[in-house]
Amino acid sequence: MNYNALKDKYVYIALLVVLVLTVLIFPKEGKFKYSYQKGRPWMYETLVSPIDFPILKTQQEILEEKELKASVVLPYFNYDNSVSVLQINRLKALQGVENIDGHFLYAVIENISNFYNTGITPDLENISSLGTIVVQRDKRAIEVPVTEVYTSRTAEGYLKYHLSAQFPDRNIDSLYSGYNLSEYIVPNLIFDEAKTDLFHREAVNYISPTKGMMYAGQLIVSEGETVTAEIEQTLDSYRAEYEITYGYVESKFSLVLSHIIISLAILSVLFVVIFFTNKKAFTTFKQFLFILLLYTISFVLASVISGSESSLKYIIPFSVLAIYLSLFFKRSFVFAVYTVMLIPILFMVDDGAEIFFMNLCGGIVSIVSFRYFNRGWMQFLNSFIAFIAMLAIHIAVVLMTGDSAVELVFRQILSIGFNSLLIVACYPFVFLFERIFSLVSQSRLLELSDTNNKLLRELATKAPGTFQHSLQVSNLASDAASQIGADMMLARVGALYHDIGKMRNPQCFVENRAVGVDYHKGLSPMESAKQIIRHVDDGVEIAKKNRLPEIVIDFIRTHHAQSLTFYFYAEYCNNGGDSSNVEPFQYNGVLPKTKEQVIVLMADAVEAASRSLKDYSAQSISNLVDNIIGKRLSDSQLADADISIREISIVKRMFKSRLEQVYHERIAYPELKK
Repeated sequence: MNYNALKDKYVYIALLVVLVLTVLIFPKEGKFKYSYQKGRPWMYETLVSPIDFPILKTQQEILEEKELKASVVLPYFNYDNSVSVLQINRLKALQGVENIDGHFLYAVIENISNFYNTGITPDLENISSLGTIVVQRDKRAIEVPVTEVYTSRTAEGYLKYHLSAQFPDRNIDSLYSGYNLSEYIVPNLIFDEAKTDLFHREAVNYISPTKGMMYAGQLIVSEGETVTAEIEQTLDSYRAEYEITYGYVESKFSLVLSHIIISLAILSVLFVVIFFTNKKAFTTFKQFLFILLLYTISFVLASVISGSESSLKYIIPFSVLAIYLSLFFKRSFVFAVYTVMLIPILFMVDDGAEIFFMNLCGGIVSIVSFRYFNRGWMQFLNSFIAFIAMLAIHIAVVLMTGDSAVELVFRQILSIGFNSLLIVACYPFVFLFERIFSLVSQSRLLELSDTNNKLLRELATKAPGTFQHSLQVSNLASDAASQIGADMMLARVGALYHDIGKMRNPQCFVENRAVGVDYHKGLSPMESAKQIIRHVDDGVEIAKKNRLPEIVIDFIRTHHAQSLTFYFYAEYCNNGGDSSNVEPFQYNGVLPKTKEQVIVLMADAVEAASRSLKDYSAQSISNLVDNIIGKRLSDSQLADADISIREISIVKRMFKSRLEQVYHERIAYPELKK
């Protein structure tokens, strides 16, 4: 089996593994067979309830009921039986006192006993305005209307009234004050502030989630009828009860088969998108694994929020997946792949269309803005822009559905805000992905392009001519890359490091040669060629030692491809050497494959050759560029390259234009006459 066939095999194995994982992750519940939306007509046959089910309250109704409960505080009282026992015993002790009327005393004891049995509260200021109070008696707490208990004041009033009715010939006020009867009327319902607060919290927290019933045989909605808020609430209640009571009524085989078909279809779409937008992702297997990992993460997150409360649906930061992709791939590729990654939301999540579109817009905005706001505190600005985009979609959906639950909407807005902050919090994982999958982010490329970093400073010190050459090549390469839609930052970095191996033996190369020193004097053409060629292997070794990314090391391997050290080859042949003996003069590098590698190869050759020109006219520069690039084409050095003839022509025109600007005609300054 050849290498390409082996890689293809691994690609299909990876796809199969992801397919199995996504089928296992897929929620095991079947999807409710009716799809509906408030304000839209009912698209199915007339629906009659097949079962009894409770009608659930909406979130707005529950919130309003909580607000009502929170505004009403029911005081909590403990019934103290010892109070009545003490006071009745005191009254009974008066029976032996002289001049006490036994019948009158008996009536007093009977009335006061009734008051205590019912309950006497303190004379609280606002108790009369309350509808009910809570009384705990014999370990039972019950709500009691205020009108069914007494205060100390009302108990005294009722006592006088009953005594007046029983003893009309007596002066009740005189007897009442004479016996100090008010001393025997003491509150036996003791206010408990701690339990009042606890009872209030429990009352607010426990709200019945249902209101009324829908019975089997009752009409839910007619065919073609507009789904109102009331009908939507009934349908939501029916769906909830149906899923709890019956679940998925078809065979489990049918459910699993549906999951396999859906998962396979989404994976197939992902495969096709990659094939048509970035086919080389298949050849770089670790890149392909990275894409599949992000897709699997998206699938897991969609599964997590499928059965969650509404606020969690807005918290999950799917947009960060788009940022991860944009750090390693072109935006045209990222847009398509990210859209496919969000498709599972449509199949798993209630209100999936809103969550899908909200995260799609948030992700696309993040991809665009992250290009400009990706460093330090500016990441929070990027997060804020994503927040605005997602919030706009959410508000539009709220306005469309007519949802007026302000507190609920506010909670969802907070969730979206938390979502945007998580984008920043999840960003550092990109460095982990770089390590695991041998990827290079734009941030890493920006860091490598800094000419003040340790390795480039070393190059500038040991081989200053090579350093200046590399700077010129990087300018040419990045400009050319921007012209044909290649990665200009990657081309710039590849050009900066392509000749790093010349540090090992800088005097071997003409651009670093000290005045009066000829390194190659006394060496045969073969020996000189050997010393020149080895800078590629030296460069790879230095790059690995300094832990440069593999994608950058590839520029070192490919910048001479398998071309000849033509100067020494020509010298060898002119001195009578065998022209067919090319091997000692041939680089053992790798043929370039990407546009960026081709650009650096051509820019390197053109920039080096341009230094040998004696005539810097436009025609001379044009001939030089045409000859250098034409030779690379005729030698089949670009046989494996992913670049078109049209793109090569654009690069050639750009090289000519830049070299003409660099080597423009200077003004000769006149000498100052004395």
